Amino acid sequence: MAFGPEPRAVPGQIAVDRIDEGLRSYMLSVYNYMGLGLALTGLVAFFVAATPAIYEPIFTTPLKWVVMLAPLGFVFFLSARIGSMSTGAAQATFWAFAAVMGLSMASIFLVFTGASIARVFFITAGTFGAMSLYGYTTKRDLTNWGSFLFMGLIGIIIAMVVNIFLQSPALYFAISAIGVVVFVGLTAYDTQQIKEMYYEGDGADVMTKKTIMGALRLYLDFINLFVMLLQLFGQSRQ
Repeated sequence: MAFGPEPRAVPGQIAVDRIDEGLRSYMLSVYNYMGLGLALTGLVAFFVAATPAIYEPIFTTPLKWVVMLAPLGFVFFLSARIGSMSTGAAQATFWAFAAVMGLSMASIFLVFTGASIARVFFITAGTFGAMSLYGYTTKRDLTNWGSFLFMGLIGIIIAMVVNIFLQSPALYFAISAIGVVVFVGLTAYDTQQIKEMYYEGDGADVMTKKTIMGALRLYLDFINLFVMLLQLFGQSRQ
């Protein structure tokens, strides 16, 4: 038996609940795109590495540089053109990027043992998950991290180019160690930035494109963190 009037929902609380539900759905879509992209990359990389007829004409010739740089071209193209692209074209470009990235990463199966690749992948997944959760849940504003992490990223790129000529093991180790720190930070920073993008309240098409770009950012954080950890802890086949 009820006594008195039925409790009424507070309108403001309803709005918050709807925002939270929408935000969860949005972030889940981001992670789904990212996860499927990683799965596609892994399948392509494994298939190419297991098929000498494919990898030998690529990784034993100068064509390897084209394959290695192609994903970067996709990133620049998608970042610059996604606003004017249809949703279908943006999705197709993202999947094409993930496949080309798999082609470029096939060489890791030729350099490192399968057991060490699997081990480092799970280490990466755990680290990424923890930092992304932190970026999603923290009340701290991570905006100030952006400039510091961007400077670190530029420094890593310059050092990597220099080390192509120096071939210094010490610099190679330093790049990998600093790279882990930078991409761990970027995972939390990008997650918070992607979360904030939701509150801008755009239409369905724009939100889908934001989902794709958010997935791309987290995908790149994961891949780069994985590569840096693999360089530190991966076991060579030689």
